[in-house]
Amino acid sequence: MSFRIATTVDEAIQALADGYRPVAGGSDLVVGARHGKAPLPQHIVAIDRLDDLRCVDITDAGACIGALVNHHTIEHHPVLSVSYAALADGSALVGSPATRNVGTLGGNVMNGSPAMDTGAPLVVLGAEAELRSAGGSRRVGMAELWTAPGRTSARPDELCVAVHVPAPAANSGSAYIRLEYRRAMEIAVVGAAAAVTLAGDGSVASVRVALTAVAPTIVEVTGLGGGSVADVAAAAQAAASQQARPISDLRASDRYRRHTVGVMARRAVEAAARRAAGEHLSVPVNRALGIGAAS
Repeated sequence: MSFRIATTVDEAIQALADGYRPVAGGSDLVVGARHGKAPLPQHIVAIDRLDDLRCVDITDAGACIGALVNHHTIEHHPVLSVSYAALADGSALVGSPATRNVGTLGGNVMNGSPAMDTGAPLVVLGAEAELRSAGGSRRVGMAELWTAPGRTSARPDELCVAVHVPAPAANSGSAYIRLEYRRAMEIAVVGAAAAVTLAGDGSVASVRVALTAVAPTIVEVTGLGGGSVADVAAAAQAAASQQARPISDLRASDRYRRHTVGVMARRAVEAAARRAAGEHLSVPVNRALGIGAAS
């Protein structure tokens, strides 16, 4: 095994061009190797010293979140936790406190797991990953980035340097809700994120819903329209259960996942609408709504 330490983004990109694989927190890579999912790469470049990738920049156009920003930072960020609350909800549910302080958004995104808690929020918020190589940079929408479990459309020589999330519209809110049996170290059985924009009369003007752990990749629900919050939430529940493509495994059956993901989708729409109306629901919204095991 060979190992490099990158001190600049250019050094990291050169290492990728030479066949190295990047590692920052290592919370996915190392755990996966320990569990026998995949061996550690033969060539590794550490990118944890690239402070340029730890910034959160908020502008009128939206948020630019550096690839090395950890989940703890997102959960507690004064803007992200309000204007991009679904992402903060998801980050707050990642693993343990130690994992949230080590694991990075870029690593989570590039790991490509359909059970990642930040994935569905990023989809409904319209996020793009910025990929950089020696040939330049490009942005890729999440639906185009994730191609299969653990696989992305990024080339081996491309480094994820940031995630860009557009500014939400006025009267908008978002939420991510995950089915939980206990309060720490749990991989999502199912989850759902929703982003809602309300019209002046309080009805839903637009809605996006995406689902976690019920298909080979994070999947966005299609065919949803406007209407009253209750009607849209009910439609989201039915559509999510119908469009999910879950499997059965040790954690849940496909039938159970199909039912519960619909319930999570309805609750996510309802919570997002409450936030869009100006109501404060703390992060993670699972705790605010009493979802999960007792403290």
